[in-house]
Amino acid sequence: MRVLVTGGAGYIGSHAVRALSRAGHQPVVLDNLVYGHPDIVEKGLKVPLVVGQVGDREVLEPLLRGRHPALSGTALEGKPIEAVLHFAAYAYVGESVSDPAKYYRNNLGDTLTLLEALVASDRPLPVVFSSTCATYGIPQQVPITEDHPQAPINPYGRSKWMVEQLLSDFAAAYGLPSVIFRYFNAAGADPDADLGEDHDPETHLIPRVLDTMSGREPYLQIFGDDYPTPDGTCIRDYIHVADLADAHVLGLERLLRLREREETLAAPLIYNLGNGTGYSVRQVIETAKAVTGRGLLAHVARRREGDPPQLVAGADRAHRELGWRPRYPELETIIAHAWAWHQKRHQT
Repeated sequence: MRVLVTGGAGYIGSHAVRALSRAGHQPVVLDNLVYGHPDIVEKGLKVPLVVGQVGDREVLEPLLRGRHPALSGTALEGKPIEAVLHFAAYAYVGESVSDPAKYYRNNLGDTLTLLEALVASDRPLPVVFSSTCATYGIPQQVPITEDHPQAPINPYGRSKWMVEQLLSDFAAAYGLPSVIFRYFNAAGADPDADLGEDHDPETHLIPRVLDTMSGREPYLQIFGDDYPTPDGTCIRDYIHVADLADAHVLGLERLLRLREREETLAAPLIYNLGNGTGYSVRQVIETAKAVTGRGLLAHVARRREGDPPQLVAGADRAHRELGWRPRYPELETIIAHAWAWHQKRHQT
């Protein structure tokens, strides 16, 4: 199947591209390269890369028909796209608070343009959407299941929640088939160490720990050590990025099976993706010390506004309905894969 992967030059998107290729699909990447890495797509993944904005109809429409110039001479030339994995989004919570217009324009507005293009034909194209546990806001109970109330507390989370509403409305009105995945904390890297996390700026805990251990940063800031948790630091559910990628292939293939049976969906299929196990900031640091054999200097800073004490996924629905089982659930493995990538990428 020919699959358009928006944001496919980014962290999670690039791993999904690899998973699609290994499953026998034909991916093509659309990315504006604000945060994506063209070398990973062109040299590592070796799939077509179209540089452009998801909300640009002049780019999007010929691409969906297989008529974009970047597809010339490839196996995708002249062949319409058959499905979409939609990762393209801005994802810095703090920036979303200081510049919400940027997030609503990109994450919500551009997605509306994409969805309009997907329902332009008589047979809407299936789409798998990258959402987030940030749509839940402050959890009322842990683990968090898919029926937990959604009350996002920042523009980033609200932009993702609004896209979920678009998908629900488009399913009811136009028959758009979709899967929504609400991620918890994506982490790790491809076991071959040729794909991984490389953000600028970096805000995720595990790469920040590794940056400090390798000397790229002088010290690690721990945001709060007075939470109601066993060691006072926040607890999060870390899910290996390759396991996230596997789930997207399973989600897409479920939509395809429904289409083959001519079954329609009145609403999106919604799944949490996490391991169901939480680790504190201090547990992550101690595990990283054991994996790398290195230490670090850490300073405790004040809490960040809006950080819940604990976020842990209830992912039984994905296990039951998709047959999804994480291959790399152990924190040690997640950090070991991230460290191998980090050393290779940054020559540390």
